[in-house]
Amino acid sequence: MTGEPDLVTGEAVVLELPIAQVASRAAAFAIDVAVQAGALLLFMLALTVSGVTDEALLAALALSFFVLVRVGYSVLFETLGRGITLGKMAMGLRVVRDDGGPVRFRQALTRALAGAIVDFGPVLAWSAVALFVSLFSPRSKRVGDYLAGTVVIRERAPRTVAPHITMPPALAGWAAQLDLTGLSDELALMARQYLARYAELSDRARDPLGHQLVQDVAARIGAPPPWGVPPWAYLQAVLAERRRRAGGYVGTPVGAQQMAAQQMGAQQAGASPVVPPSPPVVAPAREVGAQQVVAPPVVAPPPEVGAPQAPARQVGAPQVGAPGAPVAAAPVAPPPTAEPGEPTPPRGFAPPS
Repeated sequence: MTGEPDLVTGEAVVLELPIAQVASRAAAFAIDVAVQAGALLLFMLALTVSGVTDEALLAALALSFFVLVRVGYSVLFETLGRGITLGKMAMGLRVVRDDGGPVRFRQALTRALAGAIVDFGPVLAWSAVALFVSLFSPRSKRVGDYLAGTVVIRERAPRTVAPHITMPPALAGWAAQLDLTGLSDELALMARQYLARYAELSDRARDPLGHQLVQDVAARIGAPPPWGVPPWAYLQAVLAERRRRAGGYVGTPVGAQQMAAQQMGAQQAGASPVVPPSPPVVAPAREVGAQQVVAPPVVAPPPEVGAPQAPARQVGAPQVGAPGAPVAAAPVAPPPTAEPGEPTPPRGFAPPS
């Protein structure tokens, strides 16, 4: 029993469910057996106290109640409790379908009948069948799970710290113009959980799930992600703006919105994102009567091939640093732009840790 397919939903999204191991399932099964044995013992005591003397009637009642407890216990609890029995509740386990959905009466009945006949036997005499099959199954399935198309998962997973959603500076101005009235709380919670487990998901589950969430969010708010923005950054921007409007702090400086608006305008025009220039170097003011300090000459880098040459300095023009000549700041070169039609990779995005 090797080579089982992954858990795949109807939207062809690979799920990564925490599969319950054999030890925890055995402990949950022992608790369920103890509960069933207690129910049988109470029934036998009730028959003894009732004063029934007909042996055939006693045998028929005992056999009927045994089958009812042995099969009906699992069917009743797993159907009404959506895959949970008393033992599974104590161990934090749950039975779900192979696609991750809740089990129904048909799956619960199939598991119970297979468990009573094949996996554990009527008197638990050949429980080694379930143990042997589970040990060699990649998902710890027994025969009943294979017949019903179910799997037992761990419902009590380690609690993860809620991620601190911060606004990507490059998307602050774009997010400030969104209409988030159509974004439901359930969809926002799904996006937040995706960002919280971003580092734990594999590439096969992370990318399709991220694109699916982006499509759902974009359909609700009517704003697709800008060019070059990864899914997690788009979701972060939407959630951060939603939290900001609700009065929460998202850690976005005010000046970042202006810079983000310039970057978004450049991206929509087809140019490369705007790189914030470094602050210009301003020469300190000279005091009256102080000694004149001659600044060293600024050596310009060699021009590139095909670049326009700077005009030659005229004879008799004042030199930089000469006494009495005004000190002018060196011009800041504009950021390099991409050639027309050449895609520019997004800058300033770091995936959540």
